[in-house]
Amino acid sequence: MATQGREAGETISMSSEPAVPFAELPRDERRDVFFSLPETAREALVADMSRSALEAFTDRLDPDEVTDVLGYADEGTREAVLATLNAERREKIDFLLSFDPESAAGLMNLDYVTVDRSRRFDEVAERVRRFEDRTGRVPTILVTDGEALLGELPGAALSVAGPETDQIADHLKEAPSIRYDRDDEEVLAVFRQNSERTVAVLDDDGDVLGVIYASDLLSVLEGSVGETLYEFTGVTEAESVLDGPVEKVRRRYKWLILNLATAFLAAAVVGLFESTIAAVAILAAYMPVVAGMGGNAGTQSMAVTVRGISLGQVSLSTGRRVVANEAIAGAANGLITGALVAVIATAFSYGEFGVLLGAVIGVSMVANLVIAGFFGALTPLLLDKLGYDPATSATIFITTATDVLGFFVFLGLAGAVLV
Repeated sequence: MATQGREAGETISMSSEPAVPFAELPRDERRDVFFSLPETAREALVADMSRSALEAFTDRLDPDEVTDVLGYADEGTREAVLATLNAERREKIDFLLSFDPESAAGLMNLDYVTVDRSRRFDEVAERVRRFEDRTGRVPTILVTDGEALLGELPGAALSVAGPETDQIADHLKEAPSIRYDRDDEEVLAVFRQNSERTVAVLDDDGDVLGVIYASDLLSVLEGSVGETLYEFTGVTEAESVLDGPVEKVRRRYKWLILNLATAFLAAAVVGLFESTIAAVAILAAYMPVVAGMGGNAGTQSMAVTVRGISLGQVSLSTGRRVVANEAIAGAANGLITGALVAVIATAFSYGEFGVLLGAVIGVSMVANLVIAGFFGALTPLLLDKLGYDPATSATIFITTATDVLGFFVFLGLAGAVLV
């Protein structure tokens, strides 16, 4: 079933008329397939669907899911679909649509009831039963004291508590909360800091607006991971693997032009040592080795530093030790890899240069991996301090540093020793 859904999603995403293959799916599979599609494919599908088809699709969804679907529709289509709903269902969806979809309120749903701590257990059970009869869903039970949220009452407490002797407050568990206007990254942080499966969403006055379940965060988690991977490579967050070539070109060419500029900078440094390369042609064979090792080592340092920033373990003001550690680790790794390359270079060129060529390459490798560790740790810390995402375009700056400074050390040292 999962494989069939994935194949259906690929067909819909790559179709010029995505509503056609979507309509051919069994009704009970459409929901899962729709929400597995990338953002751009969902938007294209909703735009391609007729109003009647969109009405039929949303009729089987929960209010928070309808909100997500209609978020891709134009205003006229949205109003037309809402007009077909019953008053209670439309009121809920209108309420959810009024919030930023990337905020806590945009993630929440309305499957909850609030009860005052003074209520008896039989009254709470009756309130829950009425909610289930009306919606077909089991609500989260949030307990308040006046307007203040006290915590969550587990559903199991309704069956084990003594209705005459037990108080609701005796069975409460913690209910983490978050303001409705906080972004989805802050919602993720609240869930990471708490083991509870539910977070309450509060308005400016502390009143409950809705609840967010851990399952509601799956798309946010996937997006967060994907965003980090995209930023490491200069690919924008919204790009999908199924986007067409024109869309891919539009999203990537600016990064490639920036990378081209930095490549010319490295080429200019190489040009300064043209006479050295002409005199010792074998140096050209080892230049990619020095540059490649530096780039890889820098990316490793960057990945570790970015992870530390995201977990709140390090910042620019406290990062001196991190930068020093990465530079020292670079020196150690440079000694190991540099020794291997030095032995290989000496073996192939001993008759002409003796051990000098191997020594030049080995020392250059150590220097470039120190550079890689230093800039690999420092660059994301600087970006974070300046208010930018610490992973954004960092690889371009790090690779530039290792290429430019690495070539300068390698070719400068070779010119001084071998020529």
